[in-house]
Amino acid sequence: MAVPKKKTSKSKRDKRRATWRHKAEIQAKKALSLGKSILTGRSTFVYPSAEEEDEE
Repeated sequence: MAVPKKKTSKSKRDKRRATWRHKAEIQAKKALSLGKSILTGRSTFVYPSAEEEDEE
């Protein structure tokens, strides 16, 4: 028969959630920074324009 697993402690659960939220926050900051740099025109990020897509 199936046996229930041991209960995860609140501290382990909170640590995992904090890590997950921290990673999401880092990605959000990177995306915002990239968006700002694209809008100001100082970006080194290369993205295809509509004209380049039509040529292919």
